Amino acid sequence: MDQWISFAQDRWYLIVGAIIVLFIVIGIVKTVVKWLVVLVIVGALIVYGASYKDKIKDIGTTVISQVSDDIKDKAVSALTSEAKEAKFKANPDGSFLITTKSLQVEGKAGSEEVQVTFLGKTFKMNANAAVKAFIEQAKTNA
Repeated sequence: MDQWISFAQDRWYLIVGAIIVLFIVIGIVKTVVKWLVVLVIVGALIVYGASYKDKIKDIGTTVISQVSDDIKDKAVSALTSEAKEAKFKANPDGSFLITTKSLQVEGKAGSEEVQVTFLGKTFKMNANAAVKAFIEQAKTNA
């Protein structure tokens, strides 16, 4: 039901247009063809409205993915620019924590994945060359 409400709110002009076309068809055409045209218009509106939720999900997924990629790119930029100010803390269990003014990197020694918190968003990144260089720079700063 929510998808129909969302469809009606976002595409109200399409529904109004369909209603106007239906009144014109009903007023002009006086045969069985009239009811076939009415059924086709109503059916098209129903099919379009039913698939509307999937279109919204696809758009949402694309936007979220793009924003996530942008944040990761900015985090890598912050890694390289803030490496000299990084503070390294090693824990007894082999994990480490690196902090700067805008990001935090957590991981375990030898792991291929680190957890990065940047701009209030936490995500996992592969420990690529830039991340490993940041870790080494933070160790030398400590």
